[in-house]
Amino acid sequence: MAMPNASVLFTPLISNKFICYSSLQSSNHHSSPMPRFVSNGCKLVGCGSAVPKLQISNDDLAKIVDTNDEWISSRTGIRNRRVLSGNENLTTLAVEAARKALEMAKVDPDDIDLILMCTSTPDDLFGNGPKIQKELGINKSVLAYDITAACSGFILGLISAASHIRGSGFRNVLVIGADAISRFVDWTDRGSCILFGDGAGAVLVQACNPEEDGLFSFDLHSDGDGIRHLNATLKESEAGNAFDPNGSLLDFPPRRSAYSCIQMNGKEVFRFAIRKVPQSIESALSKAGLSVSSIDWLLLHQANERIIDGVANRLEVASEKVIKNLENYGNTSAASIPMALDEGVRSGKIKKGQTIASAGFGAGLTWGSAIFRWS
Repeated sequence: MAMPNASVLFTPLISNKFICYSSLQSSNHHSSPMPRFVSNGCKLVGCGSAVPKLQISNDDLAKIVDTNDEWISSRTGIRNRRVLSGNENLTTLAVEAARKALEMAKVDPDDIDLILMCTSTPDDLFGNGPKIQKELGINKSVLAYDITAACSGFILGLISAASHIRGSGFRNVLVIGADAISRFVDWTDRGSCILFGDGAGAVLVQACNPEEDGLFSFDLHSDGDGIRHLNATLKESEAGNAFDPNGSLLDFPPRRSAYSCIQMNGKEVFRFAIRKVPQSIESALSKAGLSVSSIDWLLLHQANERIIDGVANRLEVASEKVIKNLENYGNTSAASIPMALDEGVRSGKIKKGQTIASAGFGAGLTWGSAIFRWS
């Protein structure tokens, strides 16, 4: 809500929700400023997903590394994954997922105010958001930018969308989670190559009246010490720098750099997720004034079936209330939560008005939870 001659102050409410006050200036300079509640609610109104055409089964992987279907499926719950090939790219997947979300929400691309592209593997070093804006035919003045938080990316994007809607007056925010992790997988390492796949998922977050608010609370964290357990760091090329006539090594021009393949300590990542994710979900539920028994679905980042089951057991969530789809897609990083949400909605499993507890966790290390209602 625009206010003439108004200064705006945002103050946190219960650490996760925001109230927006306007201090109106009047002709009487001695009058007290009148606080006015102008915050919007927000709700999830559409979703979509897209995956590459090429499917790689566990049996396919057994042809290139020392593994087999039983070994992989029993330890991870994964049997297949999709990998980009041919002329496919991440932008194409993201745009397809976005269009499906807009179609479900019955929202025209011209009505989008903001695009948040959650990815750690963009087609361009400088980000994919503006490219997706162009491909969707959205007005050039609309902001589009990337959020890099790996497997936690979609949760951060969802909370960022809510913040833009609650505090800045945005009406329709498109949140896309998309990753092409296959680009950074060492396909000779059976400990990591069995886990990952590519994909994209999208959700449209829309402004609504405060009483219709569908994002109840959230809980977000990061711990830079954990980067040693899961990373894909920058490495310099093997070619050395030139020497000057006196034999001194020149520091310019810099050597070309590239990112390494994913390096992961599976045991430590497992321990981290089993310990931190239930705590985060319980914290978010407490902020929302809800109990575990009040949620309809537990929707976690699809990293490993053992992690999903372990978190569900610690929270005492029945198996029939846990969303899983990693069997067919593997770990798709920022895409995994919106992809699983879309599959659940389109299959009729997730119904309008149901409450979902969701959590992302991974590289950074980062982790976070959100409690929301499907609208």
